[in-house]
Amino acid sequence: MITLDQIRKNLIEAIKQSGMTQSEIAKKVGVCQQAIGNYLHQNKMPALDTFANLCVVLDVDPADILCTNQ
Repeated sequence: MITLDQIRKNLIEAIKQSGMTQSEIAKKVGVCQQAIGNYLHQNKMPALDTFANLCVVLDVDPADILCTNQ
């Protein structure tokens, strides 16, 4: 079973591996820097549209983040 915690960990790893700052990611996605920080350090998850944009900006397959590529 896929858990929200697994998805969150994958998203955090993708953000860290991007090599971009939180501010750079936020600007490209169209959210405030604090939102990116919340995804990294709080139990916050992005809205679906924000998640989709994050995947584009981070150049990751959403299936990898959502643990559905098995």
